Amino acid sequence: MIESEIFKALADPTRRAVFEKLADGSMNATTLREGMAISQPAMSQHLAVLRTAGLVREQRQGRFVNYEVDPAGIAHIGKWLTKYRSYWPTRVDALKDLLKELDQ
Repeated sequence: MIESEIFKALADPTRRAVFEKLADGSMNATTLREGMAISQPAMSQHLAVLRTAGLVREQRQGRFVNYEVDPAGIAHIGKWLTKYRSYWPTRVDALKDLLKELDQ
């Protein structure tokens, strides 16, 4: 299931940080490493996991490779969340009722 691969990939805090940086726009691995204490091989491994999960895609420009968020991966997350979105209002209403009871 693609959602499980996505959530496994995002479970790692470093990969989440890389993914969040890419949400700001396309970058190469060297730029992605700025401000992060990881090696180039480690960055390559994190990018490979994100690519395999379908969250990141790469685009070659000459001898450079730029990475960017893959909208298809985001769409999978959105579909997964949609399944559970209908439960939220009911749960929030139940929490409100409980808080009112506790307040009295």
